[in-house]
Amino acid sequence: MSKTSKKHKDSGQSLWNDAWLRLRKNHMAVASAVVIGLIFTLCFVAPILFSFQDPNTQNLNNTFATISGQHLLGTDQSGRDFLARVVYGGRISLLVGFVATSVSLVIGLLWGSISGYVGGRTDGIMMRIVDVLYGLPFLMLVILFSLLISEHTKSLAEVMVTDWKMDTETVKKITNLIPLFIAIGALGWLTMARMARAQVMSIKNLEYIEAARSLGLSHTKILLRHIMPNMLGPIIVYTTLTVPGFILYEASLSYLGLGVEAPNSSWGILLKDGANYMETHPSLLIIPSVLFSLTLFALNFLGDGLRDALDPKAAKD
Repeated sequence: MSKTSKKHKDSGQSLWNDAWLRLRKNHMAVASAVVIGLIFTLCFVAPILFSFQDPNTQNLNNTFATISGQHLLGTDQSGRDFLARVVYGGRISLLVGFVATSVSLVIGLLWGSISGYVGGRTDGIMMRIVDVLYGLPFLMLVILFSLLISEHTKSLAEVMVTDWKMDTETVKKITNLIPLFIAIGALGWLTMARMARAQVMSIKNLEYIEAARSLGLSHTKILLRHIMPNMLGPIIVYTTLTVPGFILYEASLSYLGLGVEAPNSSWGILLKDGANYMETHPSLLIIPSVLFSLTLFALNFLGDGLRDALDPKAAKD
């Protein structure tokens, strides 16, 4: 290939290709992506490939057992296999983080996009609602909302057991997580809405949007097909940075006893239990703390890397 054709090929790269090339040069972001992949593999793939012990099976005659072939990380204060507790607890924490982020993404993106695109009095009313919600204590709202939703999930659990013939233990695990998913996600969309509104307001008066209007396209098509796809960069970055915050909220709620119900575990519950034995059995606190911290740091570093990669001003080569 000649130099001219090669130069033309390079200059014709899309924004996403350029972003991928810049992201690859960010070694910290790449390493963080690898760490996240390994943690996901441990929590979601390893239990399928290997036979883990039941994380909720207690053996009071084998409490605080040391590392052995049967218990690779020993056992906890109730004689439960600690490796299984960490793996399945990480699965719940990650699910809460990502599902709650998805809920907040949908609500915030729609709310902010409509507010920014319509403008005027509608925009003013919608943003004042966001401002009012911003002034309320988030964690207290999540606790109250979670308790309110949990009452409705009890009736859902009865339907799933009696009408859908589902296993009682499986139903308990699912319905226990639903209030966390909805409560954290449904109240964590405020910053996402503001960001989406700002992006829409900066895009809606550009020439290609005016051209779409002149062609007679509906407002819905303009918003969904022309505006939203062009604001994905900042949204993806913020979403990546939101996940660790929601995982932290779940850990806080579980630490207060308002999150995942016993005997199920999450990293927050493991941290709470490990703190009670940190002087006599520090591994019960150190192991989930390391995994929890690695996940939060990796997601934050990956978010920073994506922010730099998707910023056109970062391309200085």
